[in-house]
Amino acid sequence: MAPSISNQTKSSRTTDRLLSDLASYADALFHGAIYEQYAAICYRRNRELGTTEVLVVTSRESGRWVVPKGWPIKGKKPYEVASIEAFEEAGVSGKIKKKPFGYFTYLKQLAEGNRVPCIVQLHLLEVEKTYENFPERDQRRSEWVSFTEAASRVREPELKGLLLTAEQKLRRSKGKK
Repeated sequence: MAPSISNQTKSSRTTDRLLSDLASYADALFHGAIYEQYAAICYRRNRELGTTEVLVVTSRESGRWVVPKGWPIKGKKPYEVASIEAFEEAGVSGKIKKKPFGYFTYLKQLAEGNRVPCIVQLHLLEVEKTYENFPERDQRRSEWVSFTEAASRVREPELKGLLLTAEQKLRRSKGKK
């Protein structure tokens, strides 16, 4: 079912506001410090149903829906950091792609209250194992949802698009096997 006009308008206003916020930091994006993070789009295939689901988690601070992500770790490659964050934040592990799937930007609220522009490198991670015990299990919620549902939950417009693109890519690659 298509979203109602009022939902489309609300979603459009939210996206416009977020893009406007990011645009207000354009000078920092082009001339100042840009912070890097690494993230994983964690997915699993349900062979019985013929569907693919993606894992979303809540952020610790605001409780908004995100994908597992984190800061660089000395001595670790970006895809290794993404895999570590997937385990620490969501309790999953699996086969991660070394090549970045894409990038998105957002404004990170730091502990001292500053907002800084971040560019996040995304890697696809096919989940092979889930764990009951993992470092942030009591600090976050996680849910397996459709890619469309995940895209509707996350706030960042570029991440929304990347989630939908990932679904298309995975659907095509499933047909090639």
